[in-house]
Amino acid sequence: MSKILVVDDSSTVRDEVAGFLRKNGLEVDTAVDGKDGLTKLKGSPGIKLVISDVNMPNMDGLTMVEKIRGELGNSTVNVIMLTTESSPAMKERGKAAGVKGWIVKPFKGDAVLETFRKLAS
Repeated sequence: MSKILVVDDSSTVRDEVAGFLRKNGLEVDTAVDGKDGLTKLKGSPGIKLVISDVNMPNMDGLTMVEKIRGELGNSTVNVIMLTTESSPAMKERGKAAGVKGWIVKPFKGDAVLETFRKLAS
């Protein structure tokens, strides 16, 4: 199965999400912020789904998505934001950048597992 990249500066959230996905048979890599996520995406063309936080140091999640679409020219990777942010302005920026979905924390894996499977295939 294709790879999923979990990008979050919180090691607790990163480990929780990645652990849940691995437990359910998915191949997962992790990144500590948007800059790290962009680097890992460049080096792993098999990544089909990115699950990212918005607010992170070095590079936030929305800037990362804009760079994925712009600098990398990657319009095929699916991106889901997993964040505490719920402002309409943030969601609009995400939508404009090509974000497929917006999930407000806390992470409820069972509710989104099948969607993640589809987006990663």
